[in-house]
Amino acid sequence: MTTFAEPFEMLSACHERITRMLSLLERLRAHLRTHGNDAQARQAARDVMRYFDLAAPQHHLDEELHVFPPILSRGDPALVALVRRLQQDHREMEAGWAAARPVLDAIAQGGPGQPDAAGAATLDAFAALHADHLAAEEDRVYPAAQAGLEPGALAAMTSEMMKRRGVS
Repeated sequence: MTTFAEPFEMLSACHERITRMLSLLERLRAHLRTHGNDAQARQAARDVMRYFDLAAPQHHLDEELHVFPPILSRGDPALVALVRRLQQDHREMEAGWAAARPVLDAIAQGGPGQPDAAGAATLDAFAALHADHLAAEEDRVYPAAQAGLEPGALAAMTSEMMKRRGVS
């Protein structure tokens, strides 16, 4: 089991959970087409909302506080450009979630089974924001950030992540 003592492994585990939640969102939409808005669909919508309301913002903050700054300070032009793009992605993900959440909330509250065309497009757009983003972080940014950590930075990262989440 991954723990905060291994913060980069924790960040990667969060990516796995994001992928699972996006997969659940896709399965929810298929379920709605087949079975309508039943109890299972409402619970799936609540599960997706809970993750993207609570865990995803913390994950992005982890990256903004601990992963991106060391890369930006080193000044490698290609990595700086990539991190700037990822920071912009975070802002777009926040806006995308603000638009997608009401669509899921309507399902969770027992509303119509299928989102209308605009709602479906909103969910599609939100999900699409993640694929390239996650891969860039895993393949390029996390290794670069880890390679440049100062002594003690990993322990400080662990401590701050735990404190912010109320974990002792």
